Formats: sequence, C-alpha cells, structure tokens
Amino acid sequence: MSRVLQRYPLLTPTFSSHSHGFRPGRRAHDAVCEAQKYIQEGRRWVVDVDLEKFFDRVNHDVMMGRLGKRVADPRVLGLVRRYLDAGIMANGVVAERHEGTPQGGPLSPLLANVLLDEVDKELEKRGHAFVRYADDLNVYVRSLRAGERVMETLRRLLAKLKLRINESKSAVARPWGRKLLGYSFWVAKGREVKRRIASKALAAMKQRVRALTGRSRGRSMPTVAAELRSYLLGWKQYFHLADTPGLQGSCSLRVSRAGVA
Repeated sequence: MSRVLQRYPLLTPTFSSHSHGFRPGRRAHDAVCEAQKYIQEGRRWVVDVDLEKFFDRVNHDVMMGRLGKRVADPRVLGLVRRYLDAGIMANGVVAERHEGTPQGGPLSPLLANVLLDEVDKELEKRGHAFVRYADDLNVYVRSLRAGERVMETLRRLLAKLKLRINESKSAVARPWGRKLLGYSFWVAKGREVKRRIASKALAAMKQRVRALTGRSRGRSMPTVAAELRSYLLGWKQYFHLADTPGLQGSCSLRVSRAGVA
C-alpha cells in the first residue's frame, strides 16, 4: 500500500527538503547533519517539539482531507480509510478506531509526512531553519525570544491538525542539552560544532546490553555472544557520526565565525 501511494507524483516529491523520515534516499543522519549546520551558522537555540502520542492521536477526517488534496483516485482513498479504521484487538475483542494510525504499519510513517507537510511548508514560508524526521521536529533560531515565538506558532499550526505538543518533553533550549534522533552536539576548540551520542541513547544501550547478558535468561554463551555482537554492530553503525577520538563523521563542518553565547 505504501508503494502505491509513493508512486503518486503529487506525494513524496513535493514534501519539504527538510523532511527526512521514511523517504527514498533520505535518512536520520541527513537530519542530524542539517541540524549541525544550522547550529554552526549561529542558531544556538532549538525549539525541540515532541508531539503527544502522535501515532495514537492522528484524526482520521483531518488525515483523509489532507490526503485527498494529493490523491484523486477514490479507490486508493477508500483503501487508506479502511486501513485507518481497522479495529484494534484488545483482550480478544475488536474495538473501533476513530483516531490514530496502526503502530508499526508500513503506511503510517508516509501518512505522518502527508499530515505534517502543512507545518513544514508554513515553516519554510516564514524562513525558519528546521529539520523533521516523522514526528520529531526541531527548529533552530538565534535567540530565546525567537524560539518562544516559534513554539507558540507551532502550537497554533498543530492545533489546526488536532494535534498537541507534549509540553513536558518539549522546550526552547540550548541544543547541547537536547537530543535529535539519538545525537546531541557540543562545541570544540575553534568554536566548531561537533556531534556526540546523547546521554539517553548511551543509557539505553547499556540497559540493552545488561538485558542481553542477564544470567536469568538461560541461554548458552555462544547464543548470548551472537545476539550481543549483532546489536552492538548495528548500534555502532548508526552512531558512527559521533565525533569521538579516532572516529570522525562523514559530514564534518568547517569553523565559522559564529560564537557560542
């Protein structure tokens, strides 16, 4: 189904260039590198937005209205509507669904891009520097006051889509204290902005390793070693952009004159 939608010329090719999630030829690393560029240019405040239970709260009528502006085929629209309305099995009973998209479904990320493209285009219209990966949205600005204005704008834009910002997980803050797709940033000598692994990502990795190597799981040592190796190799591959001694990323930036406030 997702392949069918992606073939429509008015769908993915018209998404914002700042949208990196679940699109051909784009990946999380592209979003991290773009964010790094904005910070290096002097945008030392980030409007870090977390959408409250996004995939559980998507309004079906709003979603179909936005999709209908891009896809004219009633058969495709009908299939998507049935996909959204598919019931949820709970304790052996099927419950009706009036909002939200199926978690883990192949179509849900693409529909998220369709719905949030309206927000992307408004941010572009206003000239903001931002990156979005599915429901992760960061806007980079030059002052706290500017960040507060952007946050209020986003509240209004998202309310039109019947979405809410999770206020406890969102903030206008310095980028060094926030995370983006498992990465964060720091400033090295010469005021060069570099990438690092966010503390929460490191903590999650350690917790996963402890779970894999726990004695109570009753598995053989070769099995544990194979599972651990598979996990750590994948983790290392994802975080290879981190600027640590002896390991340099593939999108390093030159030093600019932008100072650290």
